[in-house]
Amino acid sequence: MSEYSGVVKVEFDNGIAWVSLNRPEKRNCMSPTLNDAMHQVLDDLEADDRCGVLILTGEGEAFSAGMDLKEYFRETEEKGQIAVRRAQRSAYGWWRRLRWFEKPSIAMVNGWCFGGAFGPLYACDLAIASDDAQFGLSEINWGILPGGGATKIATDLLSMRDAMYLTLTGERIDGKRAAEIRLVNESVPADQLRTRTEALARVLLEKNPATLKAAKDAVRRVIPMTFDEAENYLVVRQESLNFLDKTEGRKEGIRQFIDEKSYRPGLGSYKR
Repeated sequence: MSEYSGVVKVEFDNGIAWVSLNRPEKRNCMSPTLNDAMHQVLDDLEADDRCGVLILTGEGEAFSAGMDLKEYFRETEEKGQIAVRRAQRSAYGWWRRLRWFEKPSIAMVNGWCFGGAFGPLYACDLAIASDDAQFGLSEINWGILPGGGATKIATDLLSMRDAMYLTLTGERIDGKRAAEIRLVNESVPADQLRTRTEALARVLLEKNPATLKAAKDAVRRVIPMTFDEAENYLVVRQESLNFLDKTEGRKEGIRQFIDEKSYRPGLGSYKR
C-alpha cells in the first residue's frame, strides 16, 4: 500500500488500483492537500503497469462530502484571490485529468457524495453506488451555487428537471434513486458493493487497453458534436488506434473470430 500526504492511499490487486480518499474523520472532504496529492497519484498510476483499472472510493462512511469548507474555502480565501485560483486549478485539474486518464476508471460510491464530489464522480468512466449512499448538491443550503463544474455535471448526466430539483432543493437522494435517474450506472446492497465493483473492473481488464482508452475518450468527445463531426472524428480516431495499438488487436480479434472461431464478439472478448 502507498500513502500520499496521509490523505490518499493506493492498493494494488491483480490489475486493479484501489484509490481511497483517506480523510474518514472529515467524510473525505477534499482539501488543498488532498487535491494536490491526487495529481501525483494519477501521474504514478498512468505509468504503473500494476494499474489496469482505477477504482476510486472513500475510506469509512463516505465517498466524499465535497470540498472542505474550512480548508478549501475559508482558509484559502483568507490568503487572497491568487490562493483561491490556485486551489481551484488544483481541484478542477485532477478531476479533468481523471476524465482523460489513460486507463478506465470506476467510482465506487460507498456513502456520502455531496457537492464538489460530483467532480470526481463524473470524471470516472463508470459508477457503482451502494443502495444507502447519499447524494446531494448541498451548496444551496449555505448560500452558493454548485460550482467547480457541479452544475454542468448535473445537466450533463441528468434531465433538466432532475438537475434543477437537486440544485434548488439541496435535498439528498439515495443510491437507488441515483441509479434510477442515471447519476450512477447501478446501485447494489452495501455488502455487495466491493464485489460488484471489482467484477466490473475484471470485465474491463479483459479488453484491449488501447481500445479502452480510445473508446472512453470517444464517448466524451462526441457528446457536444454534430453527427457529421462525430462520424469524422470516429473514423480518424480508429485509424490512429490502428497505428497506436502495437498488438494489432483489431486484426487479431478478426482472425480469432473468422479463422479460429474461438469466440463471438457479441458474447465476449477475443483472447489477448
